[in-house]
Amino acid sequence: MASLSERPPSFLVLGAGVIGLTTALSLRAAYPESPITITATHFPGDRSINYASPWAGANWCTFARDNGRLEHYDRVTFHSFSEIVDKYGPAAGIERKGMWGVFDSPLEEAGLLSEGTGKIWFDELVGGIRVLGENEGPEDKVFGMEFMSFMIDTQRYLSWLHAQTIASNITHIRRTYPSLSLLMSAFPSTTLLLNCAGLGSYSLTDVADTTMYPTRGQTVLIAEPKVPLTRMYFRSTQRLCPEATYVFPRPYGGGVILGGSRQDGDWNAEVDMELADDIIKRCCKLAPELGKPEDLQIISHNVGLRPSRKGMIRIELEKWSNGIPVIHNYGHAGAGYQSSWGTAERALELVKTALERKNTKL
Repeated sequence: MASLSERPPSFLVLGAGVIGLTTALSLRAAYPESPITITATHFPGDRSINYASPWAGANWCTFARDNGRLEHYDRVTFHSFSEIVDKYGPAAGIERKGMWGVFDSPLEEAGLLSEGTGKIWFDELVGGIRVLGENEGPEDKVFGMEFMSFMIDTQRYLSWLHAQTIASNITHIRRTYPSLSLLMSAFPSTTLLLNCAGLGSYSLTDVADTTMYPTRGQTVLIAEPKVPLTRMYFRSTQRLCPEATYVFPRPYGGGVILGGSRQDGDWNAEVDMELADDIIKRCCKLAPELGKPEDLQIISHNVGLRPSRKGMIRIELEKWSNGIPVIHNYGHAGAGYQSSWGTAERALELVKTALERKNTKL
């Protein structure tokens, strides 16, 4: 029988959104023999306002411009999406698709240029950015660009991630815990806990991260137009702006997502029909091929709460009072999908650091 020191570490992941599932898969790749358990209130297939991941747009369109770690997270994820598309095809719910980014401000004021470099950092990553001509896009645009990216059907992709964790012999337990301490007491053999609870970290009694806050988003899912859209659209004054408009045709029969809104501190789960009408009008103006607002076939109105955080994402190693290391990986706001594999990579680095310290009793 193996001694305690020879047994592989046992991991517990709290949260089954895109961050929790991706982190668990990264753990499995690094620790193929370790017991891994995901525990969460909600799993893929659920439609709850407290479960952020299903409600995202979602695509890869980076917000990062720190010339540092945030850009790295998105770069890693871009490469991961590319590998997933090449290996799994439509089954994963991700598709390469071009995007037109339209801005109502000049490039220098659009929030696209990285600190210190003054350049668009992802130019080479996406295979080159093309500036839109005068006759492309809305006539009143100030600046526009086209680049190749990824479109994500959140329902299909979450289900695929979920299936990958099951195939990887990761245990799933649906249960709600009010604190990390109670969670760890229920799993006494845990070597290390990863907190991927998103906005839930605000209400966990022994985390109580009051820097967390919801950023309410509202979208409209419509049927595909008679002539399928060939690209994604985004329009805003700046890359990160409350009044951004976007049109995201989801792959493989997923319809078209129209957005959006960013309402910080708003917990309201009810659909605002005036906002919905405004979103539809903006989107039809941005992408005329959609047709007239009254001609759209509306499938659903959607409201989600982005897990935003003052000070950005928290990826941090903390030694809990019971001696078990806790690694926090939450607070991704609207960048959860596009930074998911990169932040999971960083969490894994901290896992290795924590285990090294634990083994050397430091």
